[in-house]
Amino acid sequence: MTLLAVENVSKAFGGVRAIEGLSFNIRTGTVHSIIGPNGAGKTTLLNMLTGIYVPDCGQIRLAGRDLAGEPTHRFAAAGIGRTFQNLQVFFNMTALENVMTGRHLRERCSLLAAMLRTPALVRAEASCRDVARRLLRLVGLAEYQEAPADSMPYGALKRLEIARALAAEPLLLLLDEPAAGLNQTEAREIDALIKRLAADGTTVILVEHNMRLVMEVSDHVLVLDHGKKLAEGTPAQIASDPQVIEAYLGAAEGGIVDPKMPSASSPEGISALLGRPGEGGGDHA
Repeated sequence: MTLLAVENVSKAFGGVRAIEGLSFNIRTGTVHSIIGPNGAGKTTLLNMLTGIYVPDCGQIRLAGRDLAGEPTHRFAAAGIGRTFQNLQVFFNMTALENVMTGRHLRERCSLLAAMLRTPALVRAEASCRDVARRLLRLVGLAEYQEAPADSMPYGALKRLEIARALAAEPLLLLLDEPAAGLNQTEAREIDALIKRLAADGTTVILVEHNMRLVMEVSDHVLVLDHGKKLAEGTPAQIASDPQVIEAYLGAAEGGIVDPKMPSASSPEGISALLGRPGEGGGDHA
């Protein structure tokens, strides 16, 4: 069953076409990865899928409803959750409080109830805390629940963002480079978490430079080249696609499944995996 349908979507910034005529579908309960070098349009695409950018043309349909042009809160209310390439955490809150903020779309208490601290509000807050604790256990952060976010390791903060996004009970979870900047142990924790979410039926769109992670967790992979679709298919199909290998992966005849391949979270890994000189910065806006 198709959960998300993107049809002929384009976005330009001045004379730069960040996304051009892009179409693809996301099936319910799958992990769909989007890969490409810096400047390919990956983050621009995620920004359109969450209402941060309005596409110049095309449709973005979630469960049959066209959201293109709607404000960001409508995307969130419709069921799209997201993490960000750069951490967006409330550092002056505890881990538990950070996750609780993600529940605001599911809370129904009024301002008057909050002012009067009604029994209904107390029950709702208790329920919210229970959900937040469960999600912290799910992402492996139970021991951090009362810890201030600014005291947590970087890898733990990446998983905290995922827990907060899950708190809204999204139909579709967008992960923007969740393994960026992580060491091998932390990256394996993200790998295991995504697999756990997929096993539970969560639909995931993953943007990631770590090709080992992408190939292990993905059901489907979309490759972007200067805002256009270069290839689309299973990880095995993408790994052996000559165009992809030449344009992005820079790998030899064996494709990209060499276990000695460097992680793309390092400059050396980016050069080796994407077949380009080391490039700084993020995706083109």
